[in-house]
Amino acid sequence: MKVTEHLRRAHGKTLFSFEVLPPRKGENIHSLFANIEPLMEFKPPFIDVTYHREEFVLRERPGGLLQRKAVRKRPGTVGICAAIKNRFDVDTVPHLICGGFAKEETENALIDLHFLGIDNVLALRGDPIKSEGHFQPHPDGHRYACDLIGQISELNHGRYHDHDEQYQPQGAEPVLCTDFCIGTAGYPEKHFEAPNHGSDIRFLKDKIDRGADYIVTQMFFDNEEFFKFEKRCRAAGITVPIIPGLKPLTTKAQLTALPRAFFLSIPEALSEAIHKAKDNAAAREVGIEWCLNQSRELMAHGVPCLHYYSMGKAEAIRRIAAGLF
Repeated sequence: MKVTEHLRRAHGKTLFSFEVLPPRKGENIHSLFANIEPLMEFKPPFIDVTYHREEFVLRERPGGLLQRKAVRKRPGTVGICAAIKNRFDVDTVPHLICGGFAKEETENALIDLHFLGIDNVLALRGDPIKSEGHFQPHPDGHRYACDLIGQISELNHGRYHDHDEQYQPQGAEPVLCTDFCIGTAGYPEKHFEAPNHGSDIRFLKDKIDRGADYIVTQMFFDNEEFFKFEKRCRAAGITVPIIPGLKPLTTKAQLTALPRAFFLSIPEALSEAIHKAKDNAAAREVGIEWCLNQSRELMAHGVPCLHYYSMGKAEAIRRIAAGLF
């Protein structure tokens, strides 16, 4: 079932969903299942599965030649979504990214997902890999998420990236039309590359106009940032559902690591409380309580779903969900 249909059938009730990471190289599917199982009692209608690009280093070979060597691999998102769907009978939302993929490879992934009965995708540009410094698209891929959304939307109408509308072989079988529900990302504190909020919202509106059906936000720790973001979206004519993304702080180090990695701010009250925590266990309690309070206020505001970034750790999310659902 589509994410938008799940939201519609909830009739105003706030749903619970979460995101999981593909297991690292060398781990098996059971480690992933172990992090999902504690959260299934809260009946998530869908689970997001992220995609991580391969990363490379250049190593010098005898004679001075440089060889590109893959140093980070994770199992494929398509297979993981199929395994989760089969094991838990829950809808999955695979992430599709621009980086590292040609349009034909994206199309092949979409055809595989359609074959497996997966109805949803989250379309993202993706981050640059460490060896790039800044984002570099595949030579035959997409530079922007709006173009990736456009390709998915085109396939929903039976139009392939290399189609020729002038040529249709006589007696040919009907063209495959997919029917994906397309999610896209929103940034309450704006995307770090956007010069200002207005520009960021204009690019987001373009993604909606190209075919995105709902928005899920980057994590944030100040609900006022979400409320202002939502208001800017509605003023710009964006009417699709907006799902807030949340994450509890669980270690003292995340106080600096998360702003550095995700270009977000942390409220002073939360920052001070984490600083005063004597150890990570105490910091974890602070983070869970803060996230619980955020969640309660957002539910009272009437958000359609609360989406949690688990980062491969279920326990903090389980405790928050137990206090809400």
